[in-house]
Amino acid sequence: MSDTLKACAWMIGAIVSFTSMAVAGRAVSLDLDTFEIMLFRSLIGIVLVLAVSSLAGTRRQIRAQRLGLHGMRNISHFAGQNLWFYAITVIPLAQVFALEFTSPIWAMLLSPLVLGERLTRPRVLAAVIGFAGILIITRPSPESLNAGVLAAALAAIGFAGSAVFTRRLTRTETITSILFWLTVMQAAFGLLCAGIDGDIALPAAASWPWVALIAVAGLVAHFCLTSALRLAPATVVMPIDFTRLPVIVVVGMLLYAEPFEPAVLLGALVIFAANYFNIWSETRTRPAGAPRKV
Repeated sequence: MSDTLKACAWMIGAIVSFTSMAVAGRAVSLDLDTFEIMLFRSLIGIVLVLAVSSLAGTRRQIRAQRLGLHGMRNISHFAGQNLWFYAITVIPLAQVFALEFTSPIWAMLLSPLVLGERLTRPRVLAAVIGFAGILIITRPSPESLNAGVLAAALAAIGFAGSAVFTRRLTRTETITSILFWLTVMQAAFGLLCAGIDGDIALPAAASWPWVALIAVAGLVAHFCLTSALRLAPATVVMPIDFTRLPVIVVVGMLLYAEPFEPAVLLGALVIFAANYFNIWSETRTRPAGAPRKV
């Protein structure tokens, strides 16, 4: 099997995992608030990371270094993930996923601040095109702008911050160490935020499988995506990742009777074009053998 086909197989796993996490998030939202979801998801995640790293022999790679950078990375991800869990409960899933595709654009704009990368003309153009896609999806007006849309848009910025801080961490830290501090720090954040009112709800017996699915799907999704990018370039992987949108449209229609909105698909296509243009310009202008900027 070619590397491209292997990458496609990994991306199918990522799409199934992301979709499963959205469905599970809606299911447990009736019992738990977003902070409680993050708390129990992270606690399960700690167990999974320690178990898998022990079996893989990478547990010794976990080290308490660059904790400040780990903290900034996890604050960004914690904020983004909480906003995402809120958004999937109040607006159509397709709209959440479409706005989530703006995350690479925000990461591109944040890279000069965090990574010291240069903001080139193609990147600026890609950002402008992506912003046009956001306007098509949200159709800003007093009626269309609501807390759910704002939460989904801000979640994408949170994920972008997490991505650029992760890229900076990978210069010195291993994936095992990054995932360990991800789960530990976000469990602490979840405990603090969920317990600030003195009342932390435990999942009902019927909700525990959904919480476990959220924890497993989140880790599996990112592992699959990373594995796909190791086998094939982003120009191949990204179009496959975009199929998450039609998949979640079908899921939303079948499970939740959500209407199909052509404007959401059109806006997502514009955002996809912006992301793809940025990747194409980077790979086109980069000399052979030179390291990637993004």
